[in-house]
Amino acid sequence: MTAASSPGYPESDPIRDTRSASRTSAETKSSFKTSEFFAYVASVIAVLIASWAVGDGSNGVDRFPADRAWLYVTLLTIGYVISRGLAKSGSREDTDTMRR
Repeated sequence: MTAASSPGYPESDPIRDTRSASRTSAETKSSFKTSEFFAYVASVIAVLIASWAVGDGSNGVDRFPADRAWLYVTLLTIGYVISRGLAKSGSREDTDTMRR
């Protein structure tokens, strides 16, 4: 007994490859190729130069000490890591590379 097939969809079709063309790269760029990386590096350099250049005030007190500068660098790093995480969160890896 044979089953009835719908017009245009014969039962004896050869097996077709229904996968779409594979992508060659991830959805997001590498971190060092993004503008946020360069903004991060420029900000870190600016904070460290500002801490070095400000120096002591007229009363001998350092107005921008190194520990505060490094705190700002740490905060900048946390912000950068979070921004990269958000950028990568929606990206999909290529399925062909995951099978290897």
